[in-house]
Amino acid sequence: MKPFDYYRVTTVGQAVALLTKYQEKAAILAGGSDLLGLVKDGIEGPAMKTPKHLIDIKGIKDLAYIKEQKTGLRIGAGTTLTEIIHSDLVETKYPIVAQAAKQVAVPQIRNVATLGGNLCQRPRCWYFRGKLFSDCMRKGGTNCYAKDGENQYHAIMGGDICCMAYLSDMAPALIALDAKAEIAGPKGTKTIPLEKFYVSPEQNLLKENVLSAQEMLVAIEIPAASQGRKGVYLKLKERQAFDFALVSVAVSLALKGSTVADSRVVFAGLAPYPTRSLKAESALKGKELKSAVSAACAASVQGAQPLGNNAYKIDATKGVLEEALNLLV
Repeated sequence: MKPFDYYRVTTVGQAVALLTKYQEKAAILAGGSDLLGLVKDGIEGPAMKTPKHLIDIKGIKDLAYIKEQKTGLRIGAGTTLTEIIHSDLVETKYPIVAQAAKQVAVPQIRNVATLGGNLCQRPRCWYFRGKLFSDCMRKGGTNCYAKDGENQYHAIMGGDICCMAYLSDMAPALIALDAKAEIAGPKGTKTIPLEKFYVSPEQNLLKENVLSAQEMLVAIEIPAASQGRKGVYLKLKERQAFDFALVSVAVSLALKGSTVADSRVVFAGLAPYPTRSLKAESALKGKELKSAVSAACAASVQGAQPLGNNAYKIDATKGVLEEALNLLV
């Protein structure tokens, strides 16, 4: 591991000041379950260097909380996934969030992994993580090795340039609830829809979200839960004990009787970003739920372009969505 400077801060302002000072040479350290793996492996490329300045934000008490407000729920980015799982408020009013948190890794990792870290994690693509592939596009190179390589876990949508699959468990659940992200920077804070937090490879090849080198995610806001709305998060994985998603889906429905008044369907594992399926939502809206399941599942994979080893994801996507919808019937 290369040497680095370590800073332990106690306020968001201190963290932002250091980010502003060192920019691309700095990195935020929270739970460390993703970042430290990257640092220890010495993963580098033309546009990716081991950070020289690690900013430890675990001492910022204002980042670790779960608070109910008139407008909904706020969760600090430094809140651990275990804290989310054990929150009676989350379990009772926002169960889809607790369901997603329970699917992340194992208890030991959830004890240190934070909400912000899960939402900002880097790609799991083995070509990105592998030292031998310095020309990987995600590192700033010119080649997507997965196109013609081992791509059984990669994207079947939106992967024309880089076919990594984005695998956060928390992102689809929160996007399904129309959550917003609060971002702190040198000019203050701003709030954007979490759906807009992520970027495609066409927008930026070198990162997965809109954060600049001077900014950090500080909180997530979830609108107040409405009566008659139901949701579920399901994750398909190879190893049931501990694994990243082959495909996962978050579904949130507003029902009037058995008719779908409003729907949100969000996948992970299908594209280089969390994927909201507007076509599946359209197939559900205004329909009797049970009778619309088949059409929604078919719509969810329209436009899919599987690679050499991951065509199974088409059936997997339809299958996991069918299971989720049937749980809500």
